[in-house]
Amino acid sequence: MRSSSLLLPKPPFLIPAFITHFVHHRLHFFDSLVLGQLILLCVRAVDSFVMASNEDHPHGDETVGGAEREIKRGITVMKKVIRDRDRGVLIKVHWNEGGQLIEPNGSTLTSFIDKEVFRHRRKQKRSLSQMAGKLLRGFRTFLSTTFLRDTEGTFVDAELPSKYASLISPKEWETFKSKRKTQEFKSVSETNRQRASSPAYPYRKGRVGYGRLEQSILTKENSSETSLPAHVLWKEARVGKDGKIKEDVQQIFEKCETLSQSIVPYEDTDCRSILSRALDVPEYSGRVRGKGFGITQKSLNIKKQKTPSNKELQQTLEALKAEVLELRKERERDRAAGFKDTSDKDSINCNFQPTIPEGISPCHLYLARPTYRMVGKGKVHNNLGELLHTKPLPTGSLKVSVDIALEKDALLPHPDDVSDATLLGDAIGSFVAWPTDLIIVGYETPTKSKAKDKGIAREIESVASQKEIPVAKKTEISKRTGAKKKNPSKYRACLHTYLETTDISDGCVRLIPMDGAIFGFEYAEPLGKEDFDQILYHTQLSVGVINTYMRYLYDKLMGPRGLEQRFSFLNPMKTNLTEMIRKPDEVRTYVVERFMADTDREKLFFLPFNTGDGGHWLLVAINPFKEIVYYLDSLHNDWTTYPAMKTIVDTIIQTVRAQRKIQVPKRKANNITWNRVECPRQRNNIDCGYYTLRFMKETLLMDRTDIPSDYFDEYRCAYYSKDQLDEIKEELCQFIIELQVL
Repeated sequence: MRSSSLLLPKPPFLIPAFITHFVHHRLHFFDSLVLGQLILLCVRAVDSFVMASNEDHPHGDETVGGAEREIKRGITVMKKVIRDRDRGVLIKVHWNEGGQLIEPNGSTLTSFIDKEVFRHRRKQKRSLSQMAGKLLRGFRTFLSTTFLRDTEGTFVDAELPSKYASLISPKEWETFKSKRKTQEFKSVSETNRQRASSPAYPYRKGRVGYGRLEQSILTKENSSETSLPAHVLWKEARVGKDGKIKEDVQQIFEKCETLSQSIVPYEDTDCRSILSRALDVPEYSGRVRGKGFGITQKSLNIKKQKTPSNKELQQTLEALKAEVLELRKERERDRAAGFKDTSDKDSINCNFQPTIPEGISPCHLYLARPTYRMVGKGKVHNNLGELLHTKPLPTGSLKVSVDIALEKDALLPHPDDVSDATLLGDAIGSFVAWPTDLIIVGYETPTKSKAKDKGIAREIESVASQKEIPVAKKTEISKRTGAKKKNPSKYRACLHTYLETTDISDGCVRLIPMDGAIFGFEYAEPLGKEDFDQILYHTQLSVGVINTYMRYLYDKLMGPRGLEQRFSFLNPMKTNLTEMIRKPDEVRTYVVERFMADTDREKLFFLPFNTGDGGHWLLVAINPFKEIVYYLDSLHNDWTTYPAMKTIVDTIIQTVRAQRKIQVPKRKANNITWNRVECPRQRNNIDCGYYTLRFMKETLLMDRTDIPSDYFDEYRCAYYSKDQLDEIKEELCQFIIELQVL
């Protein structure tokens, strides 16, 4: 946010003399910014007068038979501003990053423009020039409507109004009228009038512009962000005073949310914004839809994609042909020199890859055959001129030091001729060549494990973090889990590629083994094409995806940290609303057995509850030892919305109480505590599953069996960001790849 000092000028009604001088000298003696200032001051004076006089004359200064109606009220002046100017008070005005006026004093400057402001930064000058142009267009419309058109809309050849004679010359007035007589002007005017008279999604915030609206929302939410997504701001601008949102506006917003999550960067070819796509309208240059007046693609550093011409495409094709020819010549030279080429691809024969950080970086090592899997860990050496045992590296490969072999019998992609090593286990502690596309950087390689360390294991660390998370610094967890990722769709892109080589698209499924300790019974969770598409394209999650992520939490978070003694899961396939209504006895039997399996310690059970038939997901966390139920609903409903669920849960807790032979006073027999948690709230009809998974993950990270009514301080927010939801998808994709089930 930037600020400038505002030194107020003379009252608006003293400006006409300057305008007269300006007009009589053909306008070219003045800087264009001064032009904007003078026009704006004049138009504001006229606008103030119109607002005042319209109270007595609904039709303004309408002319009847060429005679002007008498004006009984003068120009309205902002007295407080004038008094401050007379005392020499400097008022600071503020601008957001896009160059829009915001509070404090943004609304004041909008109503009373200061000439001194034009002496400041170029972006501020540009903003005020745009305001001047906007008001000038409004003034022209006012003149046309008031003086050149009767009540039926017919053109009237009126004389120059006397009150504007000091501003407009007779010649300019005649030119002005002649343009409005043309058929072209009438056609454009009628089109614009019809469009403005009945907008599909009308703006409902009055004089509060998008800039000040965005500022008020961010302030209200106590957000550290500097801007809001365009579709979020667009929706808020269409909320009435009653706080209600029209159904068609909500539908567009939900469509935007879906698009923002489902757009795959490596497949997207549409250059339009998300809001323009949802509205199904073209993208116009010089504006950003949903951001308000004055914001352009340039001011937000948005680079518009340009469709290449046929000539440009031909030039690109010729350049590629020349590059391929040069690569072939280089490859022939290498073969003639006796270098062994073990690469199965035509790639550049160099040992420096710009896509991998320069220098030495920790990495994971993968193999693609017979299945894509991680086989080891080490460090990649990406330096220009790097050699392997004094010899050049094979094409498309980098030098790697092997620290850990997860599959000791895995064959090396390039056997080491010096040490005669052919297996990964034989290469530990030495250097080998590894294909670049099978190296994933960004991971630290642990040197030794510590039994006392309950920090998150390196294998399950979030893609967004890339750093160790010490237990003593839990207050920093939320900052790291919300951090932006350099490659936010790395594992999704990888999973997408490998799915294309399988028979899953033909209707086949893959089975995810579920250990009996996870849900109390062993089985295999099937995942098909629809389940994988939900992760890749951000649609509503199925029970199969939910259960797979719960196994991820069990394997990667609960097991390494010993949390299985304090937390456990209930299978949502057996405890959804449909099962509770159709088979309540089976639901009670299953849950009671899970609760009674650990009666000697306090434990929190996670129940991802589904309303049935692919409906809404929410989290019910049950502490049967203390008889407390935590209700986390991302739609901010309460448990009374699902009375059958509450009845079943209460009955189960009472059954467990009886089996544990706990005596409770009769008047407190039904006194089971239900706590509704003010958790982050979803902004569409899709994200409920992702929110439920994050609720479980964050509770486990906090290692607390009690959930505060206003949620954890470290994770408290109005809603989860796109990065936080993408993090769940990345963890799922990485876990599925590591399971080697594809």
